[in-house]
Amino acid sequence: MSAELAVLITLIAYKAVLVGVGLWASRLNRTETDFLLGGRALGPWVAGLSYAASTSSAWVLLGFSGFVYAVGLSALWMVPGILGGYVVMWVWFGPRMRAESAAENQVTLGDFLAARAKGPGRRAILWAAALLVLFCFIFYIAAQFGAAAIAFENQFQLGRLESVLIGAGIILLYSLLGGFWAVSVTDTLQGAIMALVAILLPVLALMAAGGPAEVWATLQATAPEGYMSFTGGRAFFIFIGFALGVAGIGLGTLGQPQLMSRLMAVKDEAARKRAFAVSMGWGVIVYAGMVTLALSGRALLGAGQEGEALFYTLAGELLPPVLAGIIIAAILSAVMSTVDSLLIATSAAVSHDMGVSARFPGREVLISRVVMAALCAAAVVMALAIPATIFDRVLFSWSALGAAFGPIVVARVARVEPATGAILAAMALGFGMSALFFLVRGMGMEGFLADLAALPGSPFERVVPWVLPLVIVFVWRRPAHA
Repeated sequence: MSAELAVLITLIAYKAVLVGVGLWASRLNRTETDFLLGGRALGPWVAGLSYAASTSSAWVLLGFSGFVYAVGLSALWMVPGILGGYVVMWVWFGPRMRAESAAENQVTLGDFLAARAKGPGRRAILWAAALLVLFCFIFYIAAQFGAAAIAFENQFQLGRLESVLIGAGIILLYSLLGGFWAVSVTDTLQGAIMALVAILLPVLALMAAGGPAEVWATLQATAPEGYMSFTGGRAFFIFIGFALGVAGIGLGTLGQPQLMSRLMAVKDEAARKRAFAVSMGWGVIVYAGMVTLALSGRALLGAGQEGEALFYTLAGELLPPVLAGIIIAAILSAVMSTVDSLLIATSAAVSHDMGVSARFPGREVLISRVVMAALCAAAVVMALAIPATIFDRVLFSWSALGAAFGPIVVARVARVEPATGAILAAMALGFGMSALFFLVRGMGMEGFLADLAALPGSPFERVVPWVLPLVIVFVWRRPAHA
């Protein structure tokens, strides 16, 4: 059997399983809370693995491994930021968000942000949060459709239109049928497959490169200066900027609606604690595996590879065609299934936070499905019509939503209740400053601001936008009697 046929058979079988999960979960969706939060009944394995897969998905297998391959040991400063985000979310945010959302019937992150606001102020917060989610995630979803299309084009020589429609159609089908339950279960399957792949391929690569000692010796002899240094050979202040920037990716975790929904949906405190252990264990396994893969790949192949193609290259060289095809199919599935959590989070923001479903009492699930289908169609059009270069840095969405929502969540979890104006100002400043540094860096401008934005690791795009919003929400508080 050829690798191409193995990829095709594996994909068909895997997607059949996903649609089956959607059919199974469809009978569980009787209310809006069922469709958008799985009835708050997620167990620890589903909550933990689906959270982990939604956080990283194919990005860690392709992007992170490629980053370490290109940059060396200094890329590892990203890991404490990312795993630190896991700890903050599950250990600090988790108890408050799970308990309050259940007690007050909060369905979305917007509900949590606006929990103490009333009247027009509450509506303003919900609409502002929903618009930010819609703006960021519609581009993110379109970008993922585009990435899946490229993979299909390369593997099966399909046209771009067919590739986008196939990927979007399968994802929409099981998401429409099963809602949050289907998305969470399929992400759990994907997370488990990723963990297995992150053990198998790195071990084979390390063995092929001669073992740890041989990899280290080879890299010491052949890698460029600074590659085997945790500072990357950078001057002190440049290194601090770099480390803060790459670790600052973890700050984005603290404002992601699709991740907060797992905290709201886990069924009880015991399940939350076990889900944290599951997700953290997954993170340690997968990130350690990708570091091993990247360094072993650099020792085996030298510097001539495209970083994000390293995973595919090593799979093709180290595995029999059939097994390589199965692993490549798993990655294609990961690229595609990243979309499902984003799609349901965006649907929740539009249908629930904007009040669309409230206008049709008793038909909230139907309206959520209609909104989801419309959003998916819009993302497909964008993926087909807009040049791929616009999607080059979808990490902006992650950082901008983190800076817009994260400081408010931090304040509320810390038992500080910001005033309505403070919440709106924090969202505007967090998002606006992230956008400013992103645009300055992307436009090639000159001057002091541009020099700051261009620091390696982008610390000013990921860390600085948190500062003013944090000050505002902790200083400008709601009156005690309100």
